[in-house]
Amino acid sequence: MAPRTILYTGKGGVGKTSVAAATARRTAAAGLRTLVLSTDPAHSLADVLETAVGPEPTPVAERLHAQQVDAQRELERNWAGVQAWLGGVLVERGADPIAAEELTVPPGGDELFSLLRLKAHVRSGDWDVLVVDCAPTGETLRLLSFPDVARWWLDRVLGREAALLAAARPIARAFLDLTLPGEEAVGELQRLVGNLVAMDELLRDPGTSLRLVMTPDRVVVAEAMRTYTYLSLYGYLTDAVVVNRIFPAEVGAYFDAWRQRQEDELVAVEAGFAPVPVLRAPYFEREVAGPAMLDRLGAALFGERDPAALLRDSLAQTIELDGDEASLRVELPFAQRGDVALQKVGDELVLRVEGQKRTIVLPAPLAARRLTSASFGDGALVVRFAAAGADG
Repeated sequence: MAPRTILYTGKGGVGKTSVAAATARRTAAAGLRTLVLSTDPAHSLADVLETAVGPEPTPVAERLHAQQVDAQRELERNWAGVQAWLGGVLVERGADPIAAEELTVPPGGDELFSLLRLKAHVRSGDWDVLVVDCAPTGETLRLLSFPDVARWWLDRVLGREAALLAAARPIARAFLDLTLPGEEAVGELQRLVGNLVAMDELLRDPGTSLRLVMTPDRVVVAEAMRTYTYLSLYGYLTDAVVVNRIFPAEVGAYFDAWRQRQEDELVAVEAGFAPVPVLRAPYFEREVAGPAMLDRLGAALFGERDPAALLRDSLAQTIELDGDEASLRVELPFAQRGDVALQKVGDELVLRVEGQKRTIVLPAPLAARRLTSASFGDGALVVRFAAAGADG
């Protein structure tokens, strides 16, 4: 049986690594073989755990291992052949060798290759729970969201047509002054695309979910909402959101205005992510690092909840794209047709339900389109969009 896999993502500086480590300690304490895996290049997992963490699974507590993935090692393992070919092409055309080496690493490549280690751990059977501290961006997850394109490349460009490269190499060299990729580079690309397809399937597995970590600050919440919509666009399950570093009521007069602004953002979070569970943690009086503080954080977040459970098992909003047409389906449980109003303002969709406002930050594929119609039924609102130049 595949392990339970939980991926934490969010804006940098919101305490994502601490939340991931606290979750892992709690699942290990419950008797589950747990690995907390960090693909964040900041390498802060060891600091949070207050123990040494290596590039391979390292025991840090009973039933708990930790791993800080070495992005450079993973890049060399998955991309060395392609990098050598691309670097050679650039150097032949006058590029500085050091600049050529930098230019041959694809954007987001470090995170992408690091995440491939997750696939190996899932298949190993060594773990009951995998907790992943992702780099502070949702962009890499989007790179894994094109299985159909990846399969097309695997079958067409890197499959049957790969044999054509062998025949074309001497011609390209003689007439075009172009070095085509060798068998090593082509084989590496084939493996990479195959791994992307496998990773996409893993992320859509019923036992896998993402959790968004944020602080109750306007800019951070807006980014989390946008990331959440992107994840919905690609069909990934967000089973919880975490709001970290909330000022307690007794914070004092100096921070009182700031605490009130946090309260306003918390209202927006509860409405904007509903019905996804919202887990809260206070701003502790000391830094969250080390076993004692991580356990305090875990207790505050989960209480009586099982941290390894799927806290929600279905998508709260789904997006479908079909040529010029697109639709967004949003669950609005218990709402009535006459209670719902909506308006598109820039890249935001503003919903009002019985006096409560919910803001959905639209991803680029929807933000650029015009809203054409909306309908409500079966507890869900369906909003339809068309391309800006389409008839309608």
